[in-house]
Amino acid sequence: MDLGAHLAMITVSAGEVVLTDRRTQRSWTVGLTPYELADVPVTRALHAEVTGRQPGPAHGERLPVEGVSWWDAVRFCNALSAREGLSPAYRLHEDGEGIGLDASADGYRLPTEAEWEHACRAGTDGPRYGPLDEIAWYRGNSGERLHEVGGKQPNAWGFHDMLGNVWDWCWDVYDAEVYGSYRVLRGGGWFDEHWSCRASARRRSHPTFTVDDVGFRLARSLPC
Repeated sequence: MDLGAHLAMITVSAGEVVLTDRRTQRSWTVGLTPYELADVPVTRALHAEVTGRQPGPAHGERLPVEGVSWWDAVRFCNALSAREGLSPAYRLHEDGEGIGLDASADGYRLPTEAEWEHACRAGTDGPRYGPLDEIAWYRGNSGERLHEVGGKQPNAWGFHDMLGNVWDWCWDVYDAEVYGSYRVLRGGGWFDEHWSCRASARRRSHPTFTVDDVGFRLARSLPC
């Protein structure tokens, strides 16, 4: 399969990012080794090619796939890895719900939220990497609908749609003590107000949750 026809994987150098949570007023620093991240979210065309189905009500091959749960996203990563002859990043337990991450695998996976924010900021330190109307589809300019990936300006590292269009599922558990298995969402979506489309904004949802403004993008680990 020609993955390049759907997206490109961009190498991100090692770095450090400070994450913040407005709910708890907590900040923490995360060091990162080099990794790859897709330049755009997974499209409906790529999702259909790998899985044979297109979830959600939208139509258009270059639209970001939506209506996918966190579990759908990790299973997609393993399926794409198998098609590409790569080692699956996720070990799915027999009950279909338990999961482990193989950090040494070369297959596709979801980004951690630290990887996501580091790539989103692309060396900037403000709430956004550019003027919002130029970089993101959000409630103020989207016409309250999805738009094709890559239609807005990328950040300095070449990533499109890091803010707006669809939220991206991340690997991380949001806060196990308070929210159990809820996973992190990042980036804001086409129906969100401007304050949700910020590099630091965090949202959470149950890993089985699906809605029409949540999708995902691909990451890969690189040899250390």
